[in-house]
Amino acid sequence: MKFRPCIDIHNGKVKQIVGGSLKDEGDTARENFVSAQDASFYASLYREKGLKGGHVILLNSSSSPYYEATREQAFLALRTYPKGLQLGGGVRPENAWEYLDAGASHVIVTSYVFQKGKISWENLEKMERSAGREHLVLDLSCRKRDDQYYVVTDRWQHFTEVPVSLSLLEELGAHCDEFLIHAVDAEGKAQGVETELVSLLARYTGCPVTYAGGVGNIEDLTILRKYGENRLDVTIGSALDLFGGPIPFEELINLA
Repeated sequence: MKFRPCIDIHNGKVKQIVGGSLKDEGDTARENFVSAQDASFYASLYREKGLKGGHVILLNSSSSPYYEATREQAFLALRTYPKGLQLGGGVRPENAWEYLDAGASHVIVTSYVFQKGKISWENLEKMERSAGREHLVLDLSCRKRDDQYYVVTDRWQHFTEVPVSLSLLEELGAHCDEFLIHAVDAEGKAQGVETELVSLLARYTGCPVTYAGGVGNIEDLTILRKYGENRLDVTIGSALDLFGGPIPFEELINLA
C-alpha cells in the first residue's frame, strides 16, 4: 500500500471539502480546510519527499467564474513537480495533452467517459487515443444507492446506471493505466473507510487502484490494509495535518 498525496483546488484555492457537499450552482462546498499556501507549496513538498502519483483535482466546472484561477493553481503544481502528479477535472481529448505537456504524468477522467448514465465506449476510445493508455487514469468514484455502489459523475453530483463491480474493473482495466476511486459519501468526513467497497476493490488484481474516503486516523490505515488485502494505494486529505487533521504527514509517509 502506497500513500498518494493530493492537491484539491476549488475556487482558485487549495482546499479540503466534504465530497458530497460540492455543488456547481454557486460554486459551493462544505469546507474542512482552506490553505493559505498555493498549489506549488504542496507539490514542492511532495517532490522533496519523493511521493509520486499524487492527484491534482480541479473542483470547478469549466463554466465557473473561478475555473481559470483553479486551472492556474493546477499548472503551478504541475510545473513544480513535473511527471510526479496526475491531473483530473474536466479532462477531455481536446485538453489532455495540454496537461501532459505541462508536466502531468497521467490525466484522470470520469465524466467524459460516462455519458447519459452509461459508459460511452466511443468517448473512452477517443480519450485513450488522445492521452495514450499509459497516461490514462479512470476515476470510478462512487456513491451507494439501494445497497449497490454506482459510478457518479460531474464532480460527484450525478448518479450513473453503472455499478462498480469486479467485471467493470476488469473490462475497463484494459483501457487505462490506473484506477482512482473515491468513496464519495465518506470523502472529507474522516469517519472510517467503507470496508464493503474496499473488499470489492481488493478482488481486482489488474492495474493499480487508489482508494480515497474516510481515513481519519492511523488505525483506519490498518483496516484499509486488512480489507484491501494490501493491494490498494490510499489518498488522505482532510485527516492529514497538512490540511488541519490529526494524522502526522511525516509519520504517514513512513507507514504507507
